[in-house]
Amino acid sequence: QWVYNILEKKAEADRIIHENPDPCNGFVLVPDFKWNQTQLDDLYLIALIHRREVKSLRDLTAEHLPLLRNILQEGKEAVTKRFGVPGSQLRIYLHYQPSYYHLHVHFTALGYDAPGSSVERAHLLADVIDNLAMDSMYYQKRALTFALRADDLLLKKFQEAGRA
Repeated sequence: QWVYNILEKKAEADRIIHENPDPCNGFVLVPDFKWNQTQLDDLYLIALIHRREVKSLRDLTAEHLPLLRNILQEGKEAVTKRFGVPGSQLRIYLHYQPSYYHLHVHFTALGYDAPGSSVERAHLLADVIDNLAMDSMYYQKRALTFALRADDLLLKKFQEAGRA
């Protein structure tokens, strides 16, 4: 609901850094709650797409390339314009598994070791775009490795099934 409140401007409308209002290929860029916005060393923003049916990386196909390219290009431009941080100094990625199932893209300062920015969980947006350009169904076919926390319910299910 938090995501929908932002997209519908029922909450945090004053925190929006950039918006592309297109219902199909648009998004909203907002600061993440992890970032206090006082220094750029730990810059952290989230792009939330307007489309509600795209839940995670697994849902993406070549049909979503215009959306993903908009996020990459417009997001970098907005961060540079607002904060003076060039795109070359950003890590732009998606999580798999995500913490919530509404497609969102993380923008962090390159030098910031943000939670979940490691290779086991983060998929660079530029790589996602390239993979989908090569194979529209890449993320439906590809095995995706991801780390689980010790208290993760999914890990407990694997252990119960004797698979971990």
